[in-house]
Amino acid sequence: MTDTDCIFCGIVSRRIPATKVYEDDAGIAFMDIGPIAEGHVLLIPRAHVATVDQLSPDEAAALLRPLPALVKAVQAATDCEGVNVLQNNGPIAHQVVQHVHFHIIPRNPGDEFHFNWPAHAYGPGRMKQLAEEIRKNL
Repeated sequence: MTDTDCIFCGIVSRRIPATKVYEDDAGIAFMDIGPIAEGHVLLIPRAHVATVDQLSPDEAAALLRPLPALVKAVQAATDCEGVNVLQNNGPIAHQVVQHVHFHIIPRNPGDEFHFNWPAHAYGPGRMKQLAEEIRKNL
């Protein structure tokens, strides 16, 4: 299944060129054209699926099978000290292209990529309450 308006579906169908680094039956990994850091790679499924929760367990497993090797390859090619693997779901989470994709971003001291991670504490009993709701919904 593809979406003719989706840029990533265009890459899968080869209508839109991409600098690929890996591909198999489940997905394609290619260089991000607007990288946060040199060596920034995207991993996408071949099928048009908007968010990760829409993948079946088997589709997710097949898509992510090459992820460890891709991370190692990016680290070796860029000589970076670390890597962020990011995946955003929905516009509110900063997903710009509505086709599942995983960012593999090389990281080094002093680079310009920063998180705003305003960690908070749970109120009494709230963590257990939410955990129970999550378990019910699995």
